[in-house]
Amino acid sequence: MLWYHRAPMQLSDFDYHLPEALIAQHPPERRTGSRLLHLAGKHLVDRRFSGLPDLLRPGDLLVFNNTRVMPARLYGHKESGGRVEVLIERVLEPRRVLAHVRASKSPRPGSRLLVGGQALLTLGRRDALFELELCGDADIHALMAQHGHMPLPPYIQREDAAFDQERYQTVYAKEAGAVAAPTAGLHFDRAMLDALAARGVDSAEVTLHVGAGTFQPVRVENLDEHVMHSEWLQVDERVCAQVAETRRRGGRVVAVGTTSVRSLETAAASGELRPYTGETRLFIRPGYEFRVVDVLLTNFHLPQSTLLMLVCAFAGYDEVMRAYAHAVEQGYRFFSYGDAMLLERM
Repeated sequence: MLWYHRAPMQLSDFDYHLPEALIAQHPPERRTGSRLLHLAGKHLVDRRFSGLPDLLRPGDLLVFNNTRVMPARLYGHKESGGRVEVLIERVLEPRRVLAHVRASKSPRPGSRLLVGGQALLTLGRRDALFELELCGDADIHALMAQHGHMPLPPYIQREDAAFDQERYQTVYAKEAGAVAAPTAGLHFDRAMLDALAARGVDSAEVTLHVGAGTFQPVRVENLDEHVMHSEWLQVDERVCAQVAETRRRGGRVVAVGTTSVRSLETAAASGELRPYTGETRLFIRPGYEFRVVDVLLTNFHLPQSTLLMLVCAFAGYDEVMRAYAHAVEQGYRFFSYGDAMLLERM
């Protein structure tokens, strides 16, 4: 029985068993060295990511998210001496940010946090985030560059290492602002991009600054009650023109990662793809009608996550859950540093 004949879907429908040993703690030796599970309709094929150019067609358009991960995790202490961990979520101005703050006691407005000899003044709260201002003439990006750590996801059970500065970043990253990598893009190296271009596959870039909310669990069983986290994105006129040209020549729009999907589908919310700059809270789950994306390249996602729901909406609930069961059985590596899936809507 297909998913749309069932009762409205609940959070528990998106659970699956994942052995902890399958959660990748380190990247593969080579970016293109991962495995690739190919799902086309009901057909599953085990492949290697290095073979991706053979699965795309001349005239297809790859859409990448060019956000750049900031070294956004900072360690310091309160003026009173207590240790604090600051995870910058968003840079509002050169010296003002929104951040998550972990401490034994939440800092009060007017208190100061000390990081690398610099003081961050607590201005107040915006929901779960703290608004902080860097004192003096220093720039927050300079502070992160000198004292920041790469904000590895919570399921990677180790401290960040020197190699994460490069490997937890796509080779085409440009626009600083993310606190999590658009992980489908981590599999591409320059040689792969050159091979795709030589095959006649075009490319476009959007920007969506991935926030820490992407790792927050859904806390309600009834998905209608879930409040989606907000992320900033930009889809410009050139991308819209490239998508239109791809359609004209009969090519497919291939989104590299769920963040590219959210960007394109947000920009097409009116029914037509148009330039868009601003926030999105788009929650894509089974029943959603896709307007732009034909093919999705993505990593494997957490149980009960909104990203898994998006993938199920794209390729079919039964097909995706069967693919995940197959991936577990075959020992695929999961999550940010793990293996990839290529999903085609049929």
